[in-house]
Amino acid sequence: MADYTLADIKALREKTGAGMLDVKNALTDAGGDAAKAEEILRLKGLKTAAKREGRTASDGLVLSHIVDGKKGYIVEVNSETDFVAKNEKFIAFAQEVLDAVVANDAHSVEEALAAPHSDGTIADRVNNFTGVIGEKLQIGRVEVLEGEHVEAYMHRTATDLPPQVAVLVATDEKAAGVAHDVAVHIAAMSPQYLNVEDIPQDVVENERRIATELTISEGKPEKAVPKIVEGRLNGFYKQVVLVDQAYARDPKQSVGQVVEATGGNVTGFVRVRVGESAAE
Repeated sequence: MADYTLADIKALREKTGAGMLDVKNALTDAGGDAAKAEEILRLKGLKTAAKREGRTASDGLVLSHIVDGKKGYIVEVNSETDFVAKNEKFIAFAQEVLDAVVANDAHSVEEALAAPHSDGTIADRVNNFTGVIGEKLQIGRVEVLEGEHVEAYMHRTATDLPPQVAVLVATDEKAAGVAHDVAVHIAAMSPQYLNVEDIPQDVVENERRIATELTISEGKPEKAVPKIVEGRLNGFYKQVVLVDQAYARDPKQSVGQVVEATGGNVTGFVRVRVGESAAE
């Protein structure tokens, strides 16, 4: 006869999030000792984590936290499937990661993994929970943004999933009133740079080369080529530069014009979409 009850199984499942069969086997191996059974599940997680290293964790969720309105954090925590991404225990696990990031002011994945946790470190927690949840799990990105005024916007791409896109926007105090709307715009339009000056020179030169080759191949007059190329570069800027993009709520204006009307400035932004770090 088993040395445990259905109540023991339920309690261990709720505590660890492990599957019914895994919990029953652990309790059997532990002779009904719940603490020992939990340790068995943890050890199983450590042993199976290595087997999952070759898998891709491209689903998951993003979480954000704002400190005193002046500092924002985003954490991307990945799973292999969206089924796990919407699991309550996975969401709670991701919140643990975010809490550790904020408490330790971690600015990178490496710093997040090294942050203290009751399991030892967050890296230990990831390894242990990997075995419990049954999929490869990882911290995809950690982003931090500071400014006079910082806001976060979280976007759900499906109603049954946790947020998949997170945005932080930093503005000065004068532009604080439009910060939320600009963050929503960034979530929708995916700008890559704040200003033209932020675009790396090699990216600009590559776009110029492509525009020049295209213009020449179209048989445009030689004298007209430079002007046409500059026009095409400006078109490129309107696609990738935040202040040059057509404002999502009023395409007749640019984001820059909307911000300028406040007398203030956007000083920075970060956009994180689940799975992009896995694709890089």
